[in-house]
Amino acid sequence: MEEKKLAGLEPSAVFGYFEALCGIPHGSRNTKAISDYLVAFAKEQGIRWIQDESNNVILFADGTCGLEDHEPVILQGHMDMVCEKDADCPLNLETDGLDLAHDGTSVFARGTTLGGDDGIALAYAMALIADKSIPHPPLEVIVTVDEEIGMLGANAIDVSMLKGRRMINLDSEDEGIFTVSCAGGARATLTLNVERKMVYGPCIRLSVDGLQGGHSGAEIHKNRANANKVMGEFMSRILGLMPLCLTSFSGGSKDNAIPRSCQANVVAMGIGLERINAVAEALQAEIREKFDEPEATVQAFDVDALGGNSMTTQDTARAVALLCAVPNGVQSYSADIPGLVQASLNLGIAKLGEHFSITFSVRSSVNQEKEELLGKLKELCSFYDGSYSQMGEYPAWEYRKDSPLRDTMVQLYREMYSKEPEVLAIHAGLECGLLGEKLPGLDCVSIGPQMHDIHTSREKLEIASTERVWDYLCAVLKQL
Repeated sequence: MEEKKLAGLEPSAVFGYFEALCGIPHGSRNTKAISDYLVAFAKEQGIRWIQDESNNVILFADGTCGLEDHEPVILQGHMDMVCEKDADCPLNLETDGLDLAHDGTSVFARGTTLGGDDGIALAYAMALIADKSIPHPPLEVIVTVDEEIGMLGANAIDVSMLKGRRMINLDSEDEGIFTVSCAGGARATLTLNVERKMVYGPCIRLSVDGLQGGHSGAEIHKNRANANKVMGEFMSRILGLMPLCLTSFSGGSKDNAIPRSCQANVVAMGIGLERINAVAEALQAEIREKFDEPEATVQAFDVDALGGNSMTTQDTARAVALLCAVPNGVQSYSADIPGLVQASLNLGIAKLGEHFSITFSVRSSVNQEKEELLGKLKELCSFYDGSYSQMGEYPAWEYRKDSPLRDTMVQLYREMYSKEPEVLAIHAGLECGLLGEKLPGLDCVSIGPQMHDIHTSREKLEIASTERVWDYLCAVLKQL
């Protein structure tokens, strides 16, 4: 029998289900297996379930312990995770489960993201449904797909059959913080058609690495450099000295993750490696000084080749100019909530294949400002003779002044912990806005256990916090 890596951790049922979920590959667009697992769980528990064509799943559990006739409560989370891994990690996250471990304080996955965002929501819900002794009203559990790439599942799901209008979203990463509003967003891609041909000359690899990365909603304001933007600046400075032909380019893999590294191969048409590395050293020093990036590296290396199938010098210069021209990072702060990012962009993916393309996660708590940022990207794309596409747009979740659910949860938290929870709006995206549009009158609060460095291979889920939030969630459901 395979060793259980999280055996002995409490709550045992929650961590048991979480470990089982981590054994199933479930990156965005790779959710069929985990969706089927949830259906198999529903069949095992003898409860009603719905699985739609997108692989979204809704589970229906009866109320327990005399609460059968109470108004249903909706629990909500998403089944997909951001799949990031270290360069030396041998796992294929399309086919392999995670290599779980814990240090007594936190759970993590060796070499990869953990997927606590949002596997913990599923584990909580499954543990609640499986334990018939826990008092709770009827539960309607919404588990969506592809949240991490634009909330595609929440956009597609039909929730018209749900009776509940009180929803606890379990997709937050800070214990003691009740999220009650969030930004809307969209995914925008700018694509340049480029000419490629065989070009002969010295080949050089350009590298930007060692950056912190992070979540483009929760950590966009933390003064972290974007590897794709740094590479654009690196290549721009080299182009000031000599022409280049771009052969390959790869930076980032998720639009909502701040890219930690970027690699590019070029055919150089002039000065040697020594002068390029002088440019690299100067830029590296600037990045370390300007940003919170003490481990940032900017380097150039010889490649054992005399040429390659490269973009022309004109198309290379156009791609670099676009990289440098596009906005990135925080664009504005809220005038009403001190410290809250109001609008931002994250250049999460840049790659050269048949075309050169860059992809952004665009967020704003003001819908008009979001549209203005998307419009600016579209204008820049047109200026550089590219094509523009957009997907995964979702609305902001607006603050509800009258919220009986929030009032109940705040009062109970106060009684249990003798302190006030923080009631906040966030810049990161949640599915509450989309689901609220489909469920008129929805009263919603988002909570979750303490996690760190989500969307990176340093992601951790605190064990004690997971237990405290479980105890609190059970207490809330009993009271509702």
